[in-house]
Amino acid sequence: MVNENLESKRWWIAGAAVVIQLCLGTVYAWSVFKNPLMNMHGWDGKTVQYTFMILMGIIGLSAAFGGMLVDKKGPRFVATIGGFLFGIGTLIAGYADQVGSIALLYLGFGVIAALGNGFGYVTPIATLIRWFPDKRGLVTGLAVMGFGAGAFFMGKIAPSMIAAFKQIDATGKVIASGVSTTWYIWGVIFLILVTGAAQLFKNPPKGWLPAGFKPAASTVSAADSFTLSEAVKRPQWWMLWAMLCLNVSAGLGLISQHSPLAQDIYKNTMGLTGNLTPEQIAIIAAAGGAVVAYAAIFNGLGRLFWAKISDNIGRKMVFMIMFATQAVLYVLVAKGYVASYYLFMVVSCYLLACYGGGFATMPAFAADSFGPAYIGKVYGFMLTAWSAAGLIGPYVFEVFKAQALFIAAGLLTVGFFVALAYKPPKGKNA
Repeated sequence: MVNENLESKRWWIAGAAVVIQLCLGTVYAWSVFKNPLMNMHGWDGKTVQYTFMILMGIIGLSAAFGGMLVDKKGPRFVATIGGFLFGIGTLIAGYADQVGSIALLYLGFGVIAALGNGFGYVTPIATLIRWFPDKRGLVTGLAVMGFGAGAFFMGKIAPSMIAAFKQIDATGKVIASGVSTTWYIWGVIFLILVTGAAQLFKNPPKGWLPAGFKPAASTVSAADSFTLSEAVKRPQWWMLWAMLCLNVSAGLGLISQHSPLAQDIYKNTMGLTGNLTPEQIAIIAAAGGAVVAYAAIFNGLGRLFWAKISDNIGRKMVFMIMFATQAVLYVLVAKGYVASYYLFMVVSCYLLACYGGGFATMPAFAADSFGPAYIGKVYGFMLTAWSAAGLIGPYVFEVFKAQALFIAAGLLTVGFFVALAYKPPKGKNA
């Protein structure tokens, strides 16, 4: 009976994890806010882009710190703090748009919301790895699928909300972009949903395993798990760090410019040039948001797909496939072979599926290699790769626009060879 209760409990926790990740993943729809902020306040692209770069950098660092807190304070405490900070940070970002303060935008969305996002992101992963040793790839994929899919809802809903809340005075001047009200509403939603779902989180009893489950000999058991200090002394930990960083750098670069890039391709596809009417501008903006939204679905589905596949063909093989195929597609886009808006949407969906797949597969990869007992710290600290990628990818795509896609392909090629060379670490005493 106890085992049956725990079996039910772990699936409730998995459901709560998906809810949290759906909310946190809305940050991937950042690009739909970029142009409205620039148009409203006269900020240039780099100035606005720094918000996303700070956000991604802080998320990775806070996830690393949050992973350590999960092991010390427990998942409910860390996830609750994460939900509170993410909601408050989003509200502050709304106020920043209202008063036209870029510094406040950096603080609210780039720092405070990012701190909450990192705490909230790592907690479900560390918790579910402990509850689901029998479905490690599947369940981490399911959890972070929500993070990828969150941008779908924001990408579809936010453009309409921004347009609906935009205010224009009698002279035709825009006096409110609509972004602030949109963020106010979402900030309240985040406060309620993330902190509420966090109350279901709890670690399993020490030594608990699902009925009939026996760990595979090729993975590290809880008893033989590496501590963080032991793991980082092994080159394999740094190889996994590099693989995550390279995959995420390419993906975040694309995400940071996704809507504007899609809008440009849409205009070329439809032959829209010269002075555009307000209706045409709205259609173009919606087309950019559509690519963000549909690619976000595959960001989510890719996390589930690749993580599940990794249970069958291995984590290493999954990364090799994702690196190789993405590198080819980035080159094709860069050379102009993906000139159609609809073809670009299809390619975007696959690229984001691989981007998400890296996030979903890596927690299981790390747990297989270093064991589940200290996974909060071991994988949490590995998420500093996300921080580095949050600086590398968006910077490259903003500053080196003409060469950015080629650079992304180069990063992915390096990742392929790192994955090819990877071999699991030997025992702690080897």
